[in-house]
Amino acid sequence: MSDAQNQPVFSIEKLYVKDISLEIPNAPQVFLEREAPQVDIQLHHQSNKVDEGVYQTLLTVTVTAKIKEKTLFLVEVGQAGIFTIRNIPDADMEPVLGIACPNILYPYVREVVSDMVSRAGFPPVILTPVNFEALFQAQKQAQAEQQQQPASPIIQATH
Repeated sequence: MSDAQNQPVFSIEKLYVKDISLEIPNAPQVFLEREAPQVDIQLHHQSNKVDEGVYQTLLTVTVTAKIKEKTLFLVEVGQAGIFTIRNIPDADMEPVLGIACPNILYPYVREVVSDMVSRAGFPPVILTPVNFEALFQAQKQAQAEQQQQPASPIIQATH
C-alpha cells in the first residue's frame, strides 16, 4: 500500500436532522403567562458504525421550558452526521466520535432549536457553547472511578 492509502481520513458525508419534535401541551393558555420560565437542557450523543470506515453520530438536544409545574414547550432535536473515518488508530477513535463529531453537529442543532422555539411563538432559546472535550474527559473519569470501586461484599447471616 502506498503512503496515500494509509493517510488518516476524516470527512463529512452528510449532515441531517434525524428526529425533530415540538410540543406545546398547554397552548393557548401558556401564551398568557408573564413569568420567566425555567429552562432545562439535556444533551446526549451516540455514535455507531454504519459501514466499513463510515460512522453516524447522533446529537440529541431536549429543551423543556416550565413555569412551576406547567410545561410551556418541549423541543427535541436529533441532529445527525455521517462521517468517513479511516486509518485512525483504535485508541483515537473514541475521542474522534465523542469530541470531533459532536463539535461539528452542535452549531446545526443550536440553529434548529432556536428556529423551532421562535416559530412556536416563544422567544428563541440560544444554546450556550459546549466543550465536548471537557464532557468527554469527565465521562472517562467517571467511568474510571466506577471501575475502581470495589464490589460490595455479600454478607450472609446464618442462625
